Amino acid sequence: MRHLFTYLLLCLMLPLSGWAQNLQTVKGTVQDEEGRPLPGVTVLIRGTGTGDATNDQGNFELKVDFAKAPVVLVVSFVGYAAQNIPLAGPASDLVVKMRLSGMLDQVVVSASRVEESIGRVPVTVEKLSTRQVEQITTPDLVAGLARFKSIDVSNSSMLLTSFSTRGFSSSRSDRVIQLSDYADTQLPSLSSNFGNLLGTPILDVASVEVVHGPASALYGANAFNGVLLTNSKDPFKDTGLTVRLRGGNRDLLDGQLRYALKLGERVAFKIAGGYIRARDFTGNNFDATSKLLEPANNAAGSNLGYDAVSVYGDAGNTFGATGGALAGKTVFLPGFSEADLITGKNETYSLKVAPSVSVLLTDHIKATASYRYAASNTTFQAASRYRIVDAGAHQGKLAIEGRNWFVRAFQTRDFSGGRDPLTDGSYNLGFLGGLLQNQPALNAAGQPVLDATGKPVTYAQRYFGTYAAAYNAAFGANGGNADAAALTARTTANTAAPVLQPGTPEFAAARDRIIHNPIPGQGARLILRSILTEGSGQYNFNSEVADVVVGGSYRQYDLGSDGSLLQDTRESGRIRNYEYGAYAQVSKALLDDHLKLAAAGRVDRFQNFGTAFSPRVSAVFSLGAEKQHNFRGSYSRAFRAASQDAQYIRLDVGRAILVGNVGAGFQGYTTGLATQLPGILAPTRTADLAALEYQSPGLKLEKVNSGEVGYRGQLTSKLFVDLDYFYSAYDNFIATRNFIGNLDGSRPTAAQIGAAAPFRFANAALPTRVIQINTNVDQTVKSQGAGISVGYAFGPALTVTGNYSYNELITTDFQPGTLSFFNTPQNKFNLGVDGQLFDRKLSYNANYRYVDSYVFESTFATGTIPTAQVVDAQFGYAVPKLHTTVQVGGTNLFDSTNFQVYGAGSQGRIVYAGLLFDIK
Repeated sequence: MRHLFTYLLLCLMLPLSGWAQNLQTVKGTVQDEEGRPLPGVTVLIRGTGTGDATNDQGNFELKVDFAKAPVVLVVSFVGYAAQNIPLAGPASDLVVKMRLSGMLDQVVVSASRVEESIGRVPVTVEKLSTRQVEQITTPDLVAGLARFKSIDVSNSSMLLTSFSTRGFSSSRSDRVIQLSDYADTQLPSLSSNFGNLLGTPILDVASVEVVHGPASALYGANAFNGVLLTNSKDPFKDTGLTVRLRGGNRDLLDGQLRYALKLGERVAFKIAGGYIRARDFTGNNFDATSKLLEPANNAAGSNLGYDAVSVYGDAGNTFGATGGALAGKTVFLPGFSEADLITGKNETYSLKVAPSVSVLLTDHIKATASYRYAASNTTFQAASRYRIVDAGAHQGKLAIEGRNWFVRAFQTRDFSGGRDPLTDGSYNLGFLGGLLQNQPALNAAGQPVLDATGKPVTYAQRYFGTYAAAYNAAFGANGGNADAAALTARTTANTAAPVLQPGTPEFAAARDRIIHNPIPGQGARLILRSILTEGSGQYNFNSEVADVVVGGSYRQYDLGSDGSLLQDTRESGRIRNYEYGAYAQVSKALLDDHLKLAAAGRVDRFQNFGTAFSPRVSAVFSLGAEKQHNFRGSYSRAFRAASQDAQYIRLDVGRAILVGNVGAGFQGYTTGLATQLPGILAPTRTADLAALEYQSPGLKLEKVNSGEVGYRGQLTSKLFVDLDYFYSAYDNFIATRNFIGNLDGSRPTAAQIGAAAPFRFANAALPTRVIQINTNVDQTVKSQGAGISVGYAFGPALTVTGNYSYNELITTDFQPGTLSFFNTPQNKFNLGVDGQLFDRKLSYNANYRYVDSYVFESTFATGTIPTAQVVDAQFGYAVPKLHTTVQVGGTNLFDSTNFQVYGAGSQGRIVYAGLLFDIK
């Protein structure tokens, strides 16, 4: 990998003296159908990286080598059909007329890794143009994808969004891949994309493409349920300065910038980035945690206490025989809300800077070196809720691209913030809440509370002891009324033995110690210091016989968390994991180009999972004089490796310990023990335990076989339709499972189970715990779905669009205790309008989204997401002489209930006003 980087750098440093050519000038003007100038139109010399963009008067100027005339100019602009203009020699007064495009004129590259008309792609693809990206009203780009067909988004917080297609959505997008100019944008420590944090800055986005469904045949493992590809603007073709400034409610401040400059005809530079901040939406779900995750939980509002979703440190204690009347009952501590633990510091921000330099080594070969820095404050939800403070990543990328080949390499290094001792750094909210309860208790005089032996008593011990004494006294005095005894005990313990109180100096001091302590078991600090390195290449062979694409990639993870998340330690060093693969695709056009057949396949090798083969076969049949009716069908098989943290996690969340499962597997007993053997789990009959035995081998690759049929066409010149249906069958489906076992993988003895009681808070020195692992479900899991998009263009002044998505998890009879994480509404639809008025000076768009209620499952919390109805809108008025557009808009304008992740806050109303400056 080091040699590849060196080679690419040397290519960038080639002398410019070898580029002398006999260049001649081509000047011209680009106009619309009514003769008005069109600014911002891209004019490119076909087959090269040389190009320009028209200025405010629609004018362009190029230096062209006519040694191999004729030269073809490709003129393209959003919303207009591309024009090919052949030239035999220089010109000074060229006039190009652009016509409004049909909805099939777009070109995509993501579906087959080669350019092709969107009408003739073999799988379902959604493409957003620059204009559609500019219309997104959500603070994060990925969140705005919810208005498109069959794309589900999940917000852990305002600026942290994941996406999915075809079900199995989550807060972390572990069944899809997200790419920016083909570089993965995940933070490797968490195996998750933080929305568009490390992606293309918003003003530099040329287009966004989303491939629905399995794509492993061309993209490798984890391109399982979709691919999101963001393409950035070319600094040779799109030069100038663009600045966007916005402000709004929730203290929103949004500043974005892009500047691109050509340094002669061979070198171009650009820098893009932005900063956005606001008051975040905070988790405030006080429902009782599901008994799938907390088997001993009480009902919400119980005077025995209960484990609540958005409360941390509300640990439970199951009393045994020494608890008297409390024997067999579980009492929960009063915990701390999310707002308590972040102490009002709910600011979220995203900062990114992305400079790059591109060099035309020849007319057909371009080399680019780029760098991205991203940092953020946000809240991430996975097995716990994590407060991310000043965390982010550095990413460096080098690429050389020819007309039909490329070589690329990038490296991402994530970091967790908090280097300044005065800042919080990133931390685990669950750990923080639990460790606050285990601080030495102080009495009213500020002195430590000691037990009979002179040892310090923690707040949790004091509370439980006081509660038990008060409960038993009240139970005996009132004739055995358990409810009345629980109320008395709760009142007494809250008064006489309170836990740490937010807002007090003692709470602040303890919190500060814990969040700055990186030692597992003592502190809540989250350390991110992982590295992701990848190199890839591709070559396209085009001939009369067939078109062939071949390529390959190598990916290496070096995972580091200092034991705060994974099985590594600072002493042991990072955990290394790798995977590599190669792919090929053959396509052939038949029947006078009305039938397009293609077959692709990829072989991947995994360090932990062996070898896998992912095929895809497809056919597209086109009817009509202009191929305006396109019928597609495809079959794909894809593989998914468990995320890096699922392979190597070691995280003690109190009620269970989460452990990676890439070894020999685990043996144990189902968590049915929690209800069948309450209290002190004394050794019982072997026959009783045998009925509860559980065994899981080490993880295997998850596999999906999926078939799809669809139609994309232009029914009239103004009416566009895209519809699809898919059916998927998953084998070795990866889900989570809780059981009682030993951390070394062996099955506990009856004596060990008894010694570990209450197993929920077993002594850390004992090997027997409630363990949660990722495991393969021994059954085929099936799902299906369909979607339709319709658009009608009345003209530039009005386009009406609508889409409907249906998703169904056919398999419902999972083994008890298994979570499928389908997390997808069965029904969802969008209705939108947009247009431009008054010579394109006034632009507008609005969208209404309806999402069905559905069950959201995760290892952190499981519950029902209520129905959501959300309205977004934006208006812009351009003042061309000032190069300025005034913008006003917002998302969730009626501030309706809008939960997308169970356990996260509702994504409420955000409205803004601002200015967009664009100088070509």
